[in-house]
Amino acid sequence: MSMLELITKASATSNQLTSDSQYPIVLNTDPILLNLKPKTNYSFVNRVDGWKISDNDAQVIELGQKFYKNLKIKLKNPKSFTKVEFISMLNLYLEKIRESAEISIGVEPKDEVYSKVFIQKFGFLIGEAVLGLVIEACFVFEIWEILKTLIVGGLVNSSCFKDFVGNLIEKRRADLVCLSVKYVSDLQVSDIISVMRFFLCPPKDGYSSMVDVRKEWERKAVSAIETAGDKSAGEKKLTLAKDAAVLLMMAHDEFTTSELCLHHLIASSNVDDVILSACIGKLNGSEIMSFVRYLKKWLVKYLKFPHAYLSSKSLPKAVELVPSLENVTKCFGFVIDEHFSSLVLHPEFCEEVKSVEFVVSSLASEARICCSLANFCASLKI
Repeated sequence: MSMLELITKASATSNQLTSDSQYPIVLNTDPILLNLKPKTNYSFVNRVDGWKISDNDAQVIELGQKFYKNLKIKLKNPKSFTKVEFISMLNLYLEKIRESAEISIGVEPKDEVYSKVFIQKFGFLIGEAVLGLVIEACFVFEIWEILKTLIVGGLVNSSCFKDFVGNLIEKRRADLVCLSVKYVSDLQVSDIISVMRFFLCPPKDGYSSMVDVRKEWERKAVSAIETAGDKSAGEKKLTLAKDAAVLLMMAHDEFTTSELCLHHLIASSNVDDVILSACIGKLNGSEIMSFVRYLKKWLVKYLKFPHAYLSSKSLPKAVELVPSLENVTKCFGFVIDEHFSSLVLHPEFCEEVKSVEFVVSSLASEARICCSLANFCASLKI
């Protein structure tokens, strides 16, 4: 198989290809790669002719370069640059992209709504360098809705904006920090440590945005309870709704507002276990004490509602941020691995660990009984 054939075959999985820095958007590779032709010479390395991007792609790239230069100049003196001017400038840029790419979004470019809708549908057309400046402007003018759309759309990463999570914490935007834990794919160790410290020992001026997180948990819980009480729903849906209501009730009751935010980190599948363990190892005494007490609350909840874990695997997305018993025990293991000497030598820690020991023993007894019953049922089926 020739090199050209290999390249052509690779174009079938274009999502695995990376774009050169000169082309800061995802190009449509199919027409480009299919037009490549090898030169007819006898050198060891055969060059190819036919490299040409489409006119639409070239125009979108040029628009991004012009917008980047203009916005960078404006942001050098933000005092003479207003939020209204930025939104107008951004919408004009997005509208030109829309016209060049010949796409439709069904919204007029008047306010932030246009920016949000465009980013939701076609945010991938915005270059990484441009995204970095847009994020910077959102921080400067505190345009949180657009920033939220960028996070949920998976467009934010450390390469387009350095210390993104740190800036959110500095602005006391706990709600956006929770979203970042879920959607920002390349979180660093420093990011996770900052998030844990922010939620375990929150600053006095950081509660306002955490209240929004609590309201969201309450909204989900009320919705699950209403669905569970809907007699017209099917039996399977009704059962799932009841289980979801129990889990959301567990996650909400008796937890502080900052601990509700911490749920997002502990339940996240976006955080690697090795990184999480390393971050727990860097927590200080007061932070570890807060973390142990938080984990203990979860163990007590699962002891009171042992059936909740068994049904959590098939539940809807509303409860995906509820830490499972597996998440909780895993974190306890990390605490013991990283802070064993502190837990043993300090009387205050010892008392907490002893109280946890009783709960863990009870859970282990429940597990042994359940395992025996499961084996018995399996034998009967045979």
